[in-house]
Amino acid sequence: MPTNLAKRLDAVVPSATLAMTAKAAELRAAGRKVYAFGVGEPDFQTPEHIRAAAERAMGKSSHYTAVQGTVSLREAICLATERDRGWRPTPDMVTVSVGAKHALFNLAMVLCDPGDEVVIPAPYWVSYPEQVRLFDGVPKIVETSAAQGFRMTPEALDRAIGPRTKAVILCTPSNPSGAAYDQNELLALAEVLKQRDVWVVLDEIYGDLTYDGFQHVSLAKLAPELRERMVVVDGVSKTYAMTGWRIGWAISPPAVAKAMLKVQGQSTTNPAAIAQAAAEAALIGPRDPIAAMARAFAERRRRMVEGLNQIPGIRCDWPRGAFYAFPDVTGLYGIKWGDRRLESADDVTLWQLDVCGIAAVAGEPFGAPGHVRYSYAAAESEIDEALSVLGAAVASAQR
Repeated sequence: MPTNLAKRLDAVVPSATLAMTAKAAELRAAGRKVYAFGVGEPDFQTPEHIRAAAERAMGKSSHYTAVQGTVSLREAICLATERDRGWRPTPDMVTVSVGAKHALFNLAMVLCDPGDEVVIPAPYWVSYPEQVRLFDGVPKIVETSAAQGFRMTPEALDRAIGPRTKAVILCTPSNPSGAAYDQNELLALAEVLKQRDVWVVLDEIYGDLTYDGFQHVSLAKLAPELRERMVVVDGVSKTYAMTGWRIGWAISPPAVAKAMLKVQGQSTTNPAAIAQAAAEAALIGPRDPIAAMARAFAERRRRMVEGLNQIPGIRCDWPRGAFYAFPDVTGLYGIKWGDRRLESADDVTLWQLDVCGIAAVAGEPFGAPGHVRYSYAAAESEIDEALSVLGAAVASAQR
């Protein structure tokens, strides 16, 4: 059997978040109690009115839709963008894909030529640099720190952009850190971007999940002059507890939308018709279930951050958005584990999975060594119990 696979795969690493989820599933199948803080999805049931819309759609049609999504869904996306983000695109700017990750993958194919650089602030979602590498692009990583709230400064952005820069990716609120840029910080970044001929990719999938009065503001609203070279990626997965429905989208200049349509037309064709109908119902339907989920996330955030900070060796700042805590765990280095000692965040995650049954993701694949991502998309009782177990394990650990 031939084994000469495409060389482009040599530069790409598997998803760390999916790998940890798989390890947790193996332990659970073996009968272990596992606290699932590794997966990036809400644990809520998709709201009833959305599921009812899918049931109605099943009785109407099972045929293909337009490759870029139904007209009614794209119109709903435009209306929801105006309501939630403060600016109004047109349906010809919208490409609906099989999740926001798919939209980003298509965009990487459309934008990246070999050797093109893409500026990505760290910590970053694990797929950003890997998608760039798949198309022979070069991720240009900009380091940030917890002291600066894991937010890229205008000066750092300016230094990172060079003659080979094709695009800048900005995720706010962020996966994995929960960092988010306020209006003044975005305006300062916009001043740099206005002077540079680069594409601006905004990942706003967590834009509706913010806390303590912080309000997400879209750069597309603040800097309309950048929209001619801006792509906004969003979807229903996080806000509406619809990860498995696989509906996301990109809002881009029509020329980019046509290019993404070309790519999608030769790969997946349209997203599932029934899932599109459900997404449309989510966007135009009642908001009460969304507000209830947001309140639950806020309480879970409080329990997770306060609980982590009570454990010696862990220091966790308060995330502005998303549903992740991203503490510094370097204070746990030196704990004895079998015949070795913890020396990295990856060691910490493997140790706590083995000793405590806690599944979380090390910061190294996110570009942030020394940190661990804990998703608080879990029941409050699970958070409290898991952190109690972790605290006891740390207290009894040998160094």
